[in-house]
Amino acid sequence: MYFVYILQSEKDGRLYIGFTNDINRRPKEHNEGKSLATRPFRPYKLIYYEAFLEMKDVKAREKFLKSGWGRRSIKKMLRFYFNRGI
Repeated sequence: MYFVYILQSEKDGRLYIGFTNDINRRPKEHNEGKSLATRPFRPYKLIYYEAFLEMKDVKAREKFLKSGWGRRSIKKMLRFYFNRGI
């Protein structure tokens, strides 16, 4: 299994989008400072993820989520879930 995930910085609220084959390990690595891109904005909380069977599918989804349309859809989706109290 492969996962695309969204982390939110508890420091400033910014979002980070990535993919992994281990959804338990990767967020921990971000919080331990093992990723230079996310180190300054720690700590993070995992706020969303999706599972995929194929690497090509998870890469395509990550690419979309990092695009302008993808970022807009993330914000819309998160507003929906957080406004419902989920």
